[in-house]
Amino acid sequence: MSTAYIAVGSNLGDKRQHCVAAIATLDRSPKIEVTARAGFYKTAPVGFTDQDWFVNTAVRLATDLAPVELLFRLKQIEQDAGRKKGVRFGPRVLDLDIIFYDDLVLSTDRLDIPHPRMHKRRFVLRPICDINSEILHPTLRLPVRDLLSAIDDPHQDIELLQ
Repeated sequence: MSTAYIAVGSNLGDKRQHCVAAIATLDRSPKIEVTARAGFYKTAPVGFTDQDWFVNTAVRLATDLAPVELLFRLKQIEQDAGRKKGVRFGPRVLDLDIIFYDDLVLSTDRLDIPHPRMHKRRFVLRPICDINSEILHPTLRLPVRDLLSAIDDPHQDIELLQ
């Protein structure tokens, strides 16, 4: 079994419910078990800022799926939730990204692991720190808690939801 960390987010419709439903679908999927969940956060959009705020969280999975198979499953879940192609970094019903897969470093035309922008995004790092703040980034060789504390962007507001 491999361990993967998945970032989960939504900024359209019932954002939190889209995230909850996606996590439940992941947990019911063959060869996937959700082993930990982070809190839910209200987060400012990054990149394309002219859109509604997001709800973000993260999960840890135990999986027998290979990375590309896991990516395919995540894309199926997004599509089933109603995600459509749109503006890069724009509004979306559901966004599921592989952040880490064991300590694998992989770069293909379809998939990059670790996620190439995760170390610059508070909305990814804060929820992962809820699960395990000691995870080492496999190329930067720093724990995610240090990556989180290094973000100095006043526009990346984040607030824990109750």
